[in-house]
Amino acid sequence: MELLSFLQTEVFPALFKGFKVSLLLIVPSAVLGLCVGIVVGTARVYGNRTLSALANAFVTLFRGVPLVVQLFFWYFGLPYVGIYLSPVAASILGFSLCSGAYHSEYIRGALLSIKTGQMLAAQALGFSKMQMIVSVILPQAMRRALPGCGNEIIYLIKYSSLAYMITCIEMTGEAKVLASHSFRYTEVFLAVGACYLLIVSVASWVLQRVEDRFRIPGFEHRKV
Repeated sequence: MELLSFLQTEVFPALFKGFKVSLLLIVPSAVLGLCVGIVVGTARVYGNRTLSALANAFVTLFRGVPLVVQLFFWYFGLPYVGIYLSPVAASILGFSLCSGAYHSEYIRGALLSIKTGQMLAAQALGFSKMQMIVSVILPQAMRRALPGCGNEIIYLIKYSSLAYMITCIEMTGEAKVLASHSFRYTEVFLAVGACYLLIVSVASWVLQRVEDRFRIPGFEHRKV
């Protein structure tokens, strides 16, 4: 009974408060990260030598440097050059750029999987290179990249928990504060782990529905 009372009166209200902050981080970061990934992935495949090199350098940097180091840079490093970001803004920036670098890998692979015959057909119809990419190649590539991009969004949900390290108190931050005050680390972090599991399960279900919605009948086989 004591445990149930502790969960109802302290743990769940704190986690719900943190969940609203987590949602504020995850949704814009997922959208911006996917947009960054599309632009960078396309630049890596179809950009000129300079643009492709810059895109590859971007991916190398943001995949190679640990995310927590990136967050520290955006929040603690930028003030040295006169730029001050709030914890939420710094977290969204860090998550979006890091996620975008990983998204670009999935999108690059999907773009390379499109047969060259489709590009030749588009050119024969008078499409410019930009029209060909936007209207013909990219829509097909995005369908193929959806599973990988969905997986990256799942990772984003989990590594959003790092935001508390730059004083953005989301679910994990709320759990850490509560556990420090109550010294009931096991109960608190089992509860926060269960919350993340629930969020990831719901997100996985939604992403699967999105994949089903954009699947082309007859072109993509799905095992029953």
